[in-house]
Amino acid sequence: MIIGAHVSMAGGVENAVTNAQHLGCETFQIFTKNQNQWKEKEYTETEIGLFRSYLVKSAINANRLAVHDSYLINLCSPATDLLEKSQHAFLQEAKRCLALGIPNLIFHPGSHIGKGEEWGIQMICKSLNLVLEKLESDQVRFLLETTAGQGSNLGYHFEQLLQIMEGVTHPEQIGICVDTCHIFAAGYDIRQEENYIQTTGKLESVFGLDKIHAFHLNDCKSEFGSRVDRHETIGQGKIGLKMFRLLMQDARFEYIPGYLEIPGGDDAFKKDIETLKGLRAKKTY
Repeated sequence: MIIGAHVSMAGGVENAVTNAQHLGCETFQIFTKNQNQWKEKEYTETEIGLFRSYLVKSAINANRLAVHDSYLINLCSPATDLLEKSQHAFLQEAKRCLALGIPNLIFHPGSHIGKGEEWGIQMICKSLNLVLEKLESDQVRFLLETTAGQGSNLGYHFEQLLQIMEGVTHPEQIGICVDTCHIFAAGYDIRQEENYIQTTGKLESVFGLDKIHAFHLNDCKSEFGSRVDRHETIGQGKIGLKMFRLLMQDARFEYIPGYLEIPGGDDAFKKDIETLKGLRAKKTY
């Protein structure tokens, strides 16, 4: 697995490259704007040029970069005004990916807010089809993130994500980002080798492993099946170290990027990146 983290771009998007190298990342994930504000960001040619030049000079794997969309976006909001704002903001996220040359856009499917899961899935499909039509480019891959199922969030069953993939007009542009914390909290056990084999087998049977284009590498602070989304540093949560050893050594995911989204700041990121690289290198369980 290609090991990275969600890094800051404070002070300029090009700083994401520097920050990633400082942490020991092989690739990275970023927000392209303040994730808690609707205010949009349009990059200048100078900013784009700096970002691209920093990447070229680095050892970062640019083909495995990802953007995570704003947390405000809800592609199945029952409120018409919020839905339209979400669709517009999501399109702008995709356009920023194009401008920066980042191939993957990771997003939470959406929250139906009491309208029901089937309704929510249909609305997500409509939103994605609208964005794909307006984007008019196949250079961005949209990655549905597995969720813990907290509240009315969709995407906590693999089959829900499959329904969304089957409901879009360009399924070749849709993939999956597997969040280890989220699937564990959603009720997919991965703690022991037999559980890991069973759950990865489920991923393969539902999607095919070729649809998995990223992982979020997070231990889980909450209990198995709790549907509570609480990230923890690697090996310090309820999942434990064994699963991450299995994942790091799984040849099926050798060229897939995995991004840490753990608490604790730079020191925690550095430590966990070193831990994951160590697990990847050791060939015994």
